[in-house]
Amino acid sequence: MRIIKISMLALALGLMSFSAIAPVKALVSETNIATFDASTIVWKAETIDVGQIPQGTPKAIVYEFKNTGKTAVVITNVQGSCGCTATDYTKEPILPGKTAKVTATYNAANKGGFTKTVTVTTSAETAPKILTLKGTVI
Repeated sequence: MRIIKISMLALALGLMSFSAIAPVKALVSETNIATFDASTIVWKAETIDVGQIPQGTPKAIVYEFKNTGKTAVVITNVQGSCGCTATDYTKEPILPGKTAKVTATYNAANKGGFTKTVTVTTSAETAPKILTLKGTVI
């Protein structure tokens, strides 16, 4: 009987020690998340609706952003969601206070509504930014 009581006490103390550690880990991860959420890139628009565009005429959509941080930002990759969207972007480092552009050119080959995305990866953010373009080909 005494062994059972000692075992129960040891189990209870063991469980209490785990619960005391958990809030400390949560606090550390919340602090890290808050640090990463502070972006140094401010986009003029993340979604652009081009309205109606004629079939067979490629449409260039320009996304602009400003580097509001204290260090230069480099665009490391830009990828369209399909082969119908070509991309171009500022290749040189964007200094603090300066602006840059990402251009997506949509090939308006098929009639109807469309929604496409452009994924932009930079040195300033841990997660890529998803930009959206939409409209209707007539």
